Amino acid sequence: MSGHLIRGVMAYRSLLFVPGSRPDRFDKAAGAGADAVCIDLEDAVPPDGKDAARGAAITALDGRFGLRVNAVGTADSEGDLAALNGAKPVFVMIPKAASAADVNAVRAACDAPLWPIVESAEGLYAAWDIAAAPGVKGVLFGGADYAADLGCTMAWEPLFHARGVLTAACARAGVELLDVPHLDIADEADLIASTQRIKAMGFTGRACIHPSQIAPVHAVFTPTEAEIARARRVLDAFEAAGGGAALLDGKLIEKPLIRAAMRTLEHVGDA
Repeated sequence: MSGHLIRGVMAYRSLLFVPGSRPDRFDKAAGAGADAVCIDLEDAVPPDGKDAARGAAITALDGRFGLRVNAVGTADSEGDLAALNGAKPVFVMIPKAASAADVNAVRAACDAPLWPIVESAEGLYAAWDIAAAPGVKGVLFGGADYAADLGCTMAWEPLFHARGVLTAACARAGVELLDVPHLDIADEADLIASTQRIKAMGFTGRACIHPSQIAPVHAVFTPTEAEIARARRVLDAFEAAGGGAALLDGKLIEKPLIRAAMRTLEHVGDA
């Protein structure tokens, strides 16, 4: 899979979901260009299709796919975790994560990197512990279910607090953070604008529900040549000043700007 480097490891700008009940779409999804592809056994699969979807998904785990299992504590989750014995998903997504104990329950069943999904008030309350739980590589904000839990809309303002808490929790834990997919596939302008907003907040990527969303999301999360050049100049000026305060283009360069420049270069493996 593609991706970019953060702290020396591959990070996901985009994650594309594909229904576990549609194995005919697995190969197409894998070739769509997303940094990660996740076969979904939860929301995208009707109750009477869980067993068949699970079997198709486990068979397809060939190093290209992650897997979203069903919520911990459900009968479907027990079947999913039992089926993971010996399987090799790239990662496992944990929906409805409400505590670090939910993460630990999945970790006991497999050793793949874990991606809990915070999508409730209870999950947000435990976000610091969830993000820092052993085995967690990143967190996905499940904004649609979160909004339903609170009885609010998915507009920017009602979800701003949750996004702020999650960016802080994931930054503290040193893990990635992906935002909820943009649900209006036809509105590319708003996809780009909202993705720019979440990037500015500290999100590292975004989930996608259609291949057409991947390129716009990548364009936002991939540093431009101008941003890369600026970051290099900032670090060069800082080094030339012996690690102290420096001036660049008449502006003072201090440690916060140094950290921002290093993050930019980490995205391209140049820091």
